[in-house]
Amino acid sequence: METHKQLTIGLFGFGVVGEGLYKVLQQTPSLKASIKRICIKNYGKKRNAPASLFTTDKYELLNDRDINVIVEVIDDADAAFDIVTTALNNGKDVVSASKKMIAEHLPALLELQEKTGRSLLYEAAACASIPVIRNLEEYYDNDLLHSIKAIVNGSTNFILTKIFEEGLDFKQALVLAQQLGFAESNPKLDVEGYDAVNKWTFLLTHAYGIIEQPENILFNGIQNVHSADATVAKEKGQAIKLVAQAQKLKNGGVAAFVLPQFVKQDDHLAFVKNEYNGVVIESGFADKQFFYGKGAGSFPTASAVLSDIAALRYHYRYEYKKLYHHKPHQLSDDVFLRVFVSFDDISFIPRERFEWIEEWHAQEERKYLIGVISFIELKQNNWWKENNTSLVLTADPVIEDIEIRNLKKRSLELAGIL
Repeated sequence: METHKQLTIGLFGFGVVGEGLYKVLQQTPSLKASIKRICIKNYGKKRNAPASLFTTDKYELLNDRDINVIVEVIDDADAAFDIVTTALNNGKDVVSASKKMIAEHLPALLELQEKTGRSLLYEAAACASIPVIRNLEEYYDNDLLHSIKAIVNGSTNFILTKIFEEGLDFKQALVLAQQLGFAESNPKLDVEGYDAVNKWTFLLTHAYGIIEQPENILFNGIQNVHSADATVAKEKGQAIKLVAQAQKLKNGGVAAFVLPQFVKQDDHLAFVKNEYNGVVIESGFADKQFFYGKGAGSFPTASAVLSDIAALRYHYRYEYKKLYHHKPHQLSDDVFLRVFVSFDDISFIPRERFEWIEEWHAQEERKYLIGVISFIELKQNNWWKENNTSLVLTADPVIEDIEIRNLKKRSLELAGIL
């Protein structure tokens, strides 16, 4: 059996990441990987590579028997799915950076990998330069994995950092992110949380063996975060981050969500600023481990693609151990969340649906409350996303159902009712 496979690459996409990969490969001749052809949409742009490498015909790559690895770094999820499935069916290994495509089609991609025996690697789709997928695959047993909490979107983290540290308003911070290349001209996927929940969808598979569609995970972005929210956070000595979180519950299920969250100063994620990503993994014996690295930009993402290409030399494949070799966990909605809600008009806030309200501030121009509400209430209703309402999780927001019942029972006991 060949130990170190010679890699001949067909590359789809020559934007920020594609060009970054081209440059990185030129600087790593020891990898024994070379790009034979690059597929682009059109010839119109000037590109920093020999014109002979480029084509607009995808089949020149997909049907070339000399090409044994397809790398796709395009931003069209439907086209990416077609490229990846065709490549696998043609007996080629694939490296992808398309989080939306992977999140939406993971069951089909799992089946295709099993059928063809080929490898699909996508470390770059998660946290760019942070090797979180391979660590979850190889290191953490799901029975011992208590929780995983992360900042997985560099664009929103950059915007929030500028709001908190430089006093910019949301629009100013967004424009700056766009100017520096950390946010797209249409920033909806980043700002409204779609990018983060897509990543979280397949990270849940590698962490807990959970297969779920993105729309079934509770999520929101930072588009509703108000400047008054930042003021309250500063008063409490905290920051606000867009946090993806998964936590194993006492009932054996996993609570998972992607929402803005207050972060204490001593939290590892408080140190993650600007375009950086961070991942905190808590397990049974290793306690907390912190991964940190750039989550956006040409070379950080290209480095993750390069790492996957290097792994293919050794015939590496994801084994999906938590899915195939363990009993997979299931998502659970049987949990409560402690939340901060700010608003202009109290009539839009269903106070009766809260388990209890701990703080109430109605004198300020921008009003807010802190209370406990059921996970299901947020999944089934949208009042907390509408009418200029902002919802931010408090630090350590998860309260399990059994804890709620015990607290209520203890209150009744203290009142002399029980």
